[in-house]
Amino acid sequence: MTNPQPLPRRSLQARLALSYAAGIYGAGIVVLAIVTVPLAGIQSTTPAHSSAPATVTGTGDGIGPHQLLVGSAIALAILIPIALAAGWFVAGRFLRPVRAITATATAISAGNLHQRLNLGEPADELTELGYILDDLFARLEASFDAHRHFVANASHELRTPLAGLRTLLEVALADPDADADTLRSACQEALALGEHQERLIQALLALATSERGLTRRDTLDLAQVATGVLASRRDQATRRGIVLTEHLAPVVTAGDPRLIESLITNLIDNAIRHNYPDGHVEITTQASGTEATLTVINSGPVIPDNQIQRLFQPFQKLAPDRHSRRDGYGLGLAIVNAVAQAHHATLTTSARLEGGLAITVRFAHPSHPNPHSHRP
Repeated sequence: MTNPQPLPRRSLQARLALSYAAGIYGAGIVVLAIVTVPLAGIQSTTPAHSSAPATVTGTGDGIGPHQLLVGSAIALAILIPIALAAGWFVAGRFLRPVRAITATATAISAGNLHQRLNLGEPADELTELGYILDDLFARLEASFDAHRHFVANASHELRTPLAGLRTLLEVALADPDADADTLRSACQEALALGEHQERLIQALLALATSERGLTRRDTLDLAQVATGVLASRRDQATRRGIVLTEHLAPVVTAGDPRLIESLITNLIDNAIRHNYPDGHVEITTQASGTEATLTVINSGPVIPDNQIQRLFQPFQKLAPDRHSRRDGYGLGLAIVNAVAQAHHATLTTSARLEGGLAITVRFAHPSHPNPHSHRP
């Protein structure tokens, strides 16, 4: 892809200068016309009882209409460079903030997104544009930092099972006394590591798909989707001694069925995984005004309020354990947040005093789309 040819450096200033000069020159013509035309139209008068030569009233000594018009033409000619110089100066003054914006925006790249315009005073439309661009640069910097952090964590999470698999196979092959049972055990562990890596890749794909946005929008019943997810998770909850309680009232919304199913699945999985034995999980769907509301409440460890925001970032856990294959990957709530943003849903999270979380997702009714979403 070829880069577009740059425009002349000061083409806008030249156009503005010409516009200002034309205005000044036009104003000069109008002023001279107002002054000169009446004077040039004055007729010579001769008194009735006098033989004195005719004189022109109001034109001074010996200045006739012809000389007055010639002088006006000369004044207009002199006004041309003056108007151009004044227009160029005024245009330059007005375009100074634009040049500052252009220079800083050109200098900003992925390596120095920390730079800002900081136009300062006076507060006008260009300064407001500078504030908007500063906010844009700040969000771009945060996005790049989050991307680098995500790539680093994803690389670590993917490399760990691969390194473990390689070590396992090397140890098995290097053992001269390895029998069939030893090799079978090594193969079973290799399969477990492979399944772990497969689940991690599926979670990463789910996160990427959620962040990409909606590719389809169908009408669906949140209660029906939640019922299907709960049916597939009851055995897991039973093994952990967790009681699932549901209050599923039919409620209709619009969205991508796969993404909404992924959101509900990750909410329930997170509630089961980060819970105590003999704990409980409560799932509720209901209509609230023009919104379809899904709420998941679970018991569990006490979570500080200042840690909630972090849990919705990729690979973030309340008690990180990178070598554990049982406590998830730190992607569940990040997927929930991405799906909620893709549907412009309102996501509200609060830590319960007795422990655990209460998470509510409010989807807009199909006939009342909600253009705004809120971070947890």
